[in-house]
Amino acid sequence: MFTRDKTRAVKIGKVTIGAGNLVRVQSMTQTRTNDVQATVKQILDLEEAGCEIIRVTVPDMESAKAIKAIKKQINIPLVADIHFQYLLAIEAAKQGVDKVRINPGNIGGTDRVKEVVRVCKEKNIPIRIGVNMGSLEKDLYAKYGALGVPRVMIESATRHIKILEGLKFYNIVVSLKGDNAVFAREAYMLFAKRFDYPLHVGITEAGTLWAGSIKSAVGIGSILAEGIGDTIRVSIADDPKEQVKVGWEILRALGLRQKGVDIIACPTCGRTQINLIDLARKVESIVSKVDAPIKVAVMGCVVNGPGEASFADIGVCGGRNQGAIFKKGKLLKTYQEKELLQAFIAEIKTVLIEKGYKKEISKLAFH
Repeated sequence: MFTRDKTRAVKIGKVTIGAGNLVRVQSMTQTRTNDVQATVKQILDLEEAGCEIIRVTVPDMESAKAIKAIKKQINIPLVADIHFQYLLAIEAAKQGVDKVRINPGNIGGTDRVKEVVRVCKEKNIPIRIGVNMGSLEKDLYAKYGALGVPRVMIESATRHIKILEGLKFYNIVVSLKGDNAVFAREAYMLFAKRFDYPLHVGITEAGTLWAGSIKSAVGIGSILAEGIGDTIRVSIADDPKEQVKVGWEILRALGLRQKGVDIIACPTCGRTQINLIDLARKVESIVSKVDAPIKVAVMGCVVNGPGEASFADIGVCGGRNQGAIFKKGKLLKTYQEKELLQAFIAEIKTVLIEKGYKKEISKLAFH
């Protein structure tokens, strides 16, 4: 099986994926691409949230020609999402896009595909073959039926790959997305047994923020846990910044990467005698923009609190209308509940300074 450390390296702008490089977090804009100002603003907001590769839709020539102006004002690789119209892919490439997302079999005859490949070769632009469970070829679907969707997806991807390989083009990334996490996982697993092209992983149309985050975590997480996947995109119906946040949480939960402060908090029970949930939410809000690899524990009682806090850089453990602050498992001081949040944030500042992240203190957001 071609796990992420054995896949080919593909360069997207200044970012290299595959071959054991970091799993990257992607998103897609919700603006009209021809509205350069709005698109740039959203991309810059996404950059701040941690987006590392951004995709824009290119439905018309005006949008394709906007690529150059957008590229000049952003700092992360830009991907053009194109369907059916090969001239849009060519124009986007000429405008300096860093990757093109197409399906070679859907943009016309061999001559049209050759033209796209020629430009992409000339400019060293990779092509992502995007197979989607919702738009599979009818002949393949008829061959396998509804229960054979993963195999349909593989044959679809293989069909598109062969078109590009027949033109001696190998600068390829593949995605096999579906709204069924089980089918998607099976498709990615089958693909990784056959090909060494890097994979863009996602569960498409996953749903709203709450349900979609869970489905994405299960689907994307189970694929990444197999060592498969080189970039991810969380497709939830919400602000794309939420997509990025969930993506980073998935990577952090699997121990693949960390961005920001890692907060662990107990779910509370009848032993809890402080407003633990409110405290945890306030701590999370205050440190939300801090980008430092520290672990913070917010625990409810003395049963598991001190032990759990020993795994954190700094932790708080609740008691009766008071709480104790622990540093690496050692008790620092006990405070009344009304003083606890302020004291705890002060200790978080100390940890940031000790770990060399003094500049991050200015990002603490007090409301």
